[in-house]
Amino acid sequence: MNRLPALDTLRAVGALAVLTTHAAFWAGAYTGHGLWGTVLARLDVGVAIFFALSGFLLARPWLAAAQEGRPSPRAGRYLWHRFLRIMPLYAVTVVLALSLISANADRDAGDWVVTLLLLDTFVHPSLPDGLTQMWSLAVEVTFYLVLPLLMVAVVGRPGRPRLGRVRLAGVLAAMVVLGAVWHVVAVPRLEGVVGGQPAQWLPGYLSWFAVGIGIAAASVRHDHGSTSRTVSTLVTLGRQPGACWVAALGLLLLTATPLAGPTMLAAPTTGEAVFKHLVYAGVGALLLLPAVFAGPGGFRTVFEARPLRRLGQISYGVFCLHLPLLHLVMWTTGWELFDGRLAQIWLLTVVASLVAAELGYRLVELPAMRWRGLGSSRSSSSASASAARTGSSASS
Repeated sequence: MNRLPALDTLRAVGALAVLTTHAAFWAGAYTGHGLWGTVLARLDVGVAIFFALSGFLLARPWLAAAQEGRPSPRAGRYLWHRFLRIMPLYAVTVVLALSLISANADRDAGDWVVTLLLLDTFVHPSLPDGLTQMWSLAVEVTFYLVLPLLMVAVVGRPGRPRLGRVRLAGVLAAMVVLGAVWHVVAVPRLEGVVGGQPAQWLPGYLSWFAVGIGIAAASVRHDHGSTSRTVSTLVTLGRQPGACWVAALGLLLLTATPLAGPTMLAAPTTGEAVFKHLVYAGVGALLLLPAVFAGPGGFRTVFEARPLRRLGQISYGVFCLHLPLLHLVMWTTGWELFDGRLAQIWLLTVVASLVAAELGYRLVELPAMRWRGLGSSRSSSSASASAARTGSSASS
């Protein structure tokens, strides 16, 4: 795979967007700052960025192998790598949140097991304090489990894969349709019947992953000389990063209208949920395209800068740890919920999260990744580590 270090920085953009929207909620900025407050609420679009990145990075090895006539990646090794990438720091975060946040004091051993296994959204109506962002990680992990089967649907048998445009288009279309149908039909029927949170299960977010898979396919075809209209259009658009980012901002502003539903805790209508979901998919696509296809200079120079890439490398720690640290900020300062001070809350949470994420990366993530090569040759392990450093491995 070509080096795509700009993806690291895009991952940092997603993590900081999620942190910012949570800090704004705690400060009461959603309803107290007019349009600006609504835009802050819509920075949960960072999750769509994460899912598009995962779709791109995780599907691309399967698609590249099919394009080149090589056997598909081994599902067992892929799942082992995903486990090492996600679970160690997640487990540390769970222990910290359940042990130190007073609102979680009444959770028993069974609750701990459910949370450690990322099952809260399937069996409980809410997540523990300090871990409410983990609904998206549960969706990610479900996608990890489904992806090998999804790739069989796209490229055929693992031993003789083939990247066909018709099958790919059919699978991507099915993912988008299923996502919309899930919100329109399944969620209203399941809510109140099942114990979990069906609006936050994988089917409702398939279109965000489909965005990444579609761009991954275009990237593979482009690398192999394709001049098809679809590939050429995506490449041309991706080589205009300014236009892509302006268009993404325009879509984000569109979600700040009543079309995308309320900003606080009131549930959106089905139409509002589908509208917001599809627009977020568009934002994810517009931000991912330049990170993949932009030419040298300008945008790529900025997004490939070492400090910004480092933020991307530790962004999973920022995602995991920022909410427990937000609790800590509010507790140590004595500030009240919804009582303002957005700038102060945001700055303290960012600084604490970056420090904690760097420590988590050095002390937990990197040691865990040393087990990636278990059961494989040293050379393949080194290749995997190199791929992770160049942006060809995903993180949440």
